[in-house]
Order: sequence, then structure tokens, then C-alpha cells
Amino acid sequence: MQIRTATLADVDQIAAVEKECFPEAEAATEEEFEQRLSHYADHFWLMFEGEKLISFVDGMVTDEPNLTDEMYENATMHNENGAWQMIFGVNTIPEYRKHGYAGELLNRAIENARTQGRKGLVLTCKDRLIHYYAKFGFVNEGVSESVHGNVVWNQMRLTF
Repeated sequence: MQIRTATLADVDQIAAVEKECFPEAEAATEEEFEQRLSHYADHFWLMFEGEKLISFVDGMVTDEPNLTDEMYENATMHNENGAWQMIFGVNTIPEYRKHGYAGELLNRAIENARTQGRKGLVLTCKDRLIHYYAKFGFVNEGVSESVHGNVVWNQMRLTF
């Protein structure tokens, strides 16, 4: 497996993996990924098997302490010198799940945020994934303000 950050050339594969991992109402579009990649491609951690993208973690950096729906839609909110690494998606295509790939990428994102001097990372997740993210040190802060995709999300934070 190869891990690297993204480039605009990866947008098709990123959008395809996202579509496999999230319902349409929750999935980012190819156009949204193009915007994100143009502003913070170094905050996309990709895992490949050969030429095939099998898993990725992505998000922006900001001084805002809480993840908001506007962040998903407005890539210009990224601040490379921001205090918090937001995580928008942890994606692994179904046939590659349960092998630790997403965890490996999440650990890479955590380590990058730590070495970059961030305060920590913030993500939102559904109830069934709270225990998963807790294994990485994320603490559940309760129901998020986010209503992305008309879903109830829990905000979780890992503070260094």
C-alpha cells in the first residue's frame, strides 16, 4: 500500500470512493472536491493499492474550534496556519474495510497535525462510530451543530 497526499489529478478517484462510502445527501461532489483540492490538497491523505485509491481521509485547517456545515461548502475557509485540523471524511471502499487502512490514514493525519503544531483535530460522526474514533483519543462532545445530509452528527475532538 502506498500513502501520499493528493493532487488535482486524483479528483476522479476521490469522488468515486466518496460516492461508494456515503449516501448521496452526505457525499461531496466532484466539483466540491476540486475546490477542496485547489485549497488544501496537502490535507488529503490517500491510500492506494497499485493505481487504485482504496481509502482516504480529508479535511481543512481553521482557527474555528467547531466543525460547521459551511466548512464543507466553502473551501476558502481553509487557513493553513489554523489551530484545528478538521476531518471531513474517513473513507474506505467496502471490500477493503476491516483491515485497518482508515486507521492508518487517520493516524497519519493525527501525526501531521501534531508536528504542524495544531491544537488537535475535530470530526463529526454518527452514533455507531463514536467508539471507533474514541480508540484514537477523540472525545465525544455531544451532538454537533452540523445537519449535513439531514443527519444527526456527534462532534468529536482530539486535543494535544
